[in-house]
Amino acid sequence: MNELSLTVKDVLARETFKHAKVIAGRNGLDRQVRWSHVLEVSEFSSLVNGGEIILTTGIHLQLDSATQLKYIKQLIELDVACLCVEIGYYVSEIQQDIITLADAQQFPIVVFEKAVKFVDISQDLHTVIINRHYEMLSKLDTLSRRFNQLSLMPNGILKILHELHSLFNQHVLFISDEAKSYYYPLESTSWKHSIKEFLSEKPTQKLDQDIYIVDDQPFALFSINGLGQALGYLCLHLPQETADEFAFLILDRASLAIAQILLRNRTIQERNQFNEDEFVRNLLHGRPVEQEDIQSYLPTKSPNTHYRIFVIQLDTNESTIDENSWEEIRLQQSMMIRSVFKRHSFFPAISVTRNEITIIASFIASGKHVKDINHFTQVAEQLTGMDDNTFFNEREYKFGISLVHHNHSQIREGYKEAKRVAELKQKFAFESDFYDDLGIYRLLLLLNEQGDLEHYVDDYLQDLMDYDKKTGGNLFETLRIYLECGGSKKETADRLFIVRQTLYHRLEKIESIMGENFMSPLNRIALEVAIMAKKVLV
Repeated sequence: MNELSLTVKDVLARETFKHAKVIAGRNGLDRQVRWSHVLEVSEFSSLVNGGEIILTTGIHLQLDSATQLKYIKQLIELDVACLCVEIGYYVSEIQQDIITLADAQQFPIVVFEKAVKFVDISQDLHTVIINRHYEMLSKLDTLSRRFNQLSLMPNGILKILHELHSLFNQHVLFISDEAKSYYYPLESTSWKHSIKEFLSEKPTQKLDQDIYIVDDQPFALFSINGLGQALGYLCLHLPQETADEFAFLILDRASLAIAQILLRNRTIQERNQFNEDEFVRNLLHGRPVEQEDIQSYLPTKSPNTHYRIFVIQLDTNESTIDENSWEEIRLQQSMMIRSVFKRHSFFPAISVTRNEITIIASFIASGKHVKDINHFTQVAEQLTGMDDNTFFNEREYKFGISLVHHNHSQIREGYKEAKRVAELKQKFAFESDFYDDLGIYRLLLLLNEQGDLEHYVDDYLQDLMDYDKKTGGNLFETLRIYLECGGSKKETADRLFIVRQTLYHRLEKIESIMGENFMSPLNRIALEVAIMAKKVLV
């Protein structure tokens, strides 16, 4: 696929180079030539873009070896294609240490043993380069139309990969978390796992379009983008760790055609998002649903199929987003969240509203793995890592994850469990996202829903809080810390940053208000529960 690229080897075959001789860097003759430049100055870094053939008489070069080595090293660093030196009045020979360096760096050095006209060489090369550039544009336009035609055909992605294979004669794959992966030829499937593993190591990072090493082999990875996210990657195996500009232009046109296919498919899929959203909301609120919808949106029920409800609770600040913008945001959120859950082997059914995102996250497990939380924890971490202040529209959010359930009839209860966790985290810094870890708070939340919790707190703590309010004291905080320290006066005084005499005085006051047996086992448990309940009521 390099017939339109001009290499140093191609240049040396031109009539204008009939008196040229390669004296170093023969292994670099496949370097691409983008232009030619006559260079007769010693300070040239701002004059070189890379890919040029440099023509010089050496008038600017000093005779000492160190200066000439520095000159060659700078050319190599600037990615010059080749150096052509006219042997004559200013340069009589190329020194051996320069030849050694050029050979090691595969940097071609060519000498003209007879006087030549640099203007003739430049004119000839520039004509060739410009003509090939026009040929490249023409071929690129033809390929673009071809890719667009293939994108309108059934199984268009595979057909585009087949076309790329015929152009490059290399393995080519399309890898995506959400869409089906494709590869051509058939043996290219051997690379699918390695590339997916490579991409999974960078789950929140959109890779630049560049060459990457996968299992010690170079691949050009081209991100296929749409709706503000990477929809997948077009992957071309390369025979070496370089690729010319034309190859990347071809991949760019192919990726655009694949993106059109994906977006069309995604549009069809997301038309169903409204139906899925309504189905999920009906399940969450215990409303009847059609059996056909259950089969469409949830995995087939089996003894090893389970689920948790995953709630993302967003703050309730009034949003200034208009309806059209909101629909786009909702679409992006549902697509990206679905991709994250699928990546961790879940079967998600999703509902997205302005203030809440709810996922019925089904999974297959057995034995001790049923209650394993690692995959859910990884999902939460990845969603947090994705948040760049735009994914959740710059709003605060809390996660809540239900117990493991098996029957669809328990979805409503699982939803309540997940919401209780998220709402509790809104009130104070409860560390876990899982309903499994709520402990006594499970009972307190139920009592609060029944309206009995406030009376319980009043019965045990109201007198103490009234005293603090009246006197500006801090007996409640002293009692809380004292109970957390298991009745240790020294530890309590240290945590409150007070002397023990002050603590003794406060404890005497607490005893006078609450009774001398306030630290008896039953009373102590009741007070600890009441203090926890007060957090729930905040």
